[in-house]
Amino acid sequence: MTPTGQPWALRAYLVLARMLAPVWRKGLQRRLLRGKETPRSVRQKLGSEYADRPAGMLVWGHAVGVGESMALAGLFARLAERRPDCSFLITTTARTSGDALRRTGLPARCQHQFAPVDTPEAVSRFLDHWQPSLALWCEMDLWPALIAETDARSIPRALVNARLSPESLAKRRWGRWIYQALLPGFRELFAQNEASADALVVLGAQHERITVSGTIKALVPPLGCDADDLESWQQTLGGRPVWLLASSHPGEEELALAAHTRLRAQRSDALLIIAPRAPARGLEVAALASAAGLQDVPLRSAGAHLATDAPFYIADTIGEMGLWYRLAPVALVGGSFANVGGHNPHEPLALGCAVLHGPNVWNFAESYERLDGLRQARLVNSESDVAFEVAAVWDTNRPMDTTALVDEQAEAVIEKVQALLPR
Repeated sequence: MTPTGQPWALRAYLVLARMLAPVWRKGLQRRLLRGKETPRSVRQKLGSEYADRPAGMLVWGHAVGVGESMALAGLFARLAERRPDCSFLITTTARTSGDALRRTGLPARCQHQFAPVDTPEAVSRFLDHWQPSLALWCEMDLWPALIAETDARSIPRALVNARLSPESLAKRRWGRWIYQALLPGFRELFAQNEASADALVVLGAQHERITVSGTIKALVPPLGCDADDLESWQQTLGGRPVWLLASSHPGEEELALAAHTRLRAQRSDALLIIAPRAPARGLEVAALASAAGLQDVPLRSAGAHLATDAPFYIADTIGEMGLWYRLAPVALVGGSFANVGGHNPHEPLALGCAVLHGPNVWNFAESYERLDGLRQARLVNSESDVAFEVAAVWDTNRPMDTTALVDEQAEAVIEKVQALLPR
């Protein structure tokens, strides 16, 4: 689409984006001084540093958060098996997403770099260098200048894992003129549920191009961990029964502590690992344990090693969930009792860790409904429910069977995305 053929809202945005280029540069420099960027991330975002582009076809995917970038990595891992003639690039805007990808390990023939700031000049330099054969956007992190230039170069594009709640739709209505300019150009749009599909139509997407596909977060690759650290923990724990409270929020630690008191009455050597969603809450969680009569609370952030008789351990660090999911055969996934909407159940399941959850899981409603039906996840409503289900997993004494987790809907996404690639 030529500039003169672009809708007025998009033309206005591009003019403003060009004028704001100095603001982007100053903002990145301030973030660098505050430790939120690195010199390399700033250079990549401004379009002055790139890794070498591999020869042949390149599939590019963009995501914003850790969960979305990991989902793209899983999708690209499946595509890499089917298309050995393709290489892959994942771009993110946040350092945390890039760090998570590096820790877990990128799929075969895949690179990561930071997305360009949304100015015409930075976007052009990015696309001049990478020349993707296909562009994928994961969820709704849509940058108008980047999409407009992708269109101008006739690069086919698809939107995957789109999710729009009524609240997020209401927030986006103010910018509906931009969405009406961007969404019709997507060849395929994959929505997580019917409500999101309807919301995409409201914002301007073509109904006939939308597929309700569920979430592709079922494709997340197993989270990585340090092998030596894992072996050390396994030797220290021996045969102790372990369970995990993962990504917890205020109020959920109290429930887990009460459940653990019940479990310790049955198994005095039982260990609860608590991994708060916000690691900065480690000391707060330790205070809760002390108030419950537990002393000498070990915190990962303080470099504490697990004492052989410690009743629980606070895993208040970033990027180590792969370790905790490997150590615990069962996890209560947080955010499901708090008013948060739940967190990704597929990360523990990918490592054979059974999933328990509370009633508030609207962020992953379709996943939890399906997993509950397969008995891969179980709803718990109280501390007694938690204690009963954890003990049941311990009594089973065998690794979680995740063979039933092959997601037919995610496979359908892979097939349609593959069909967009040149043969």
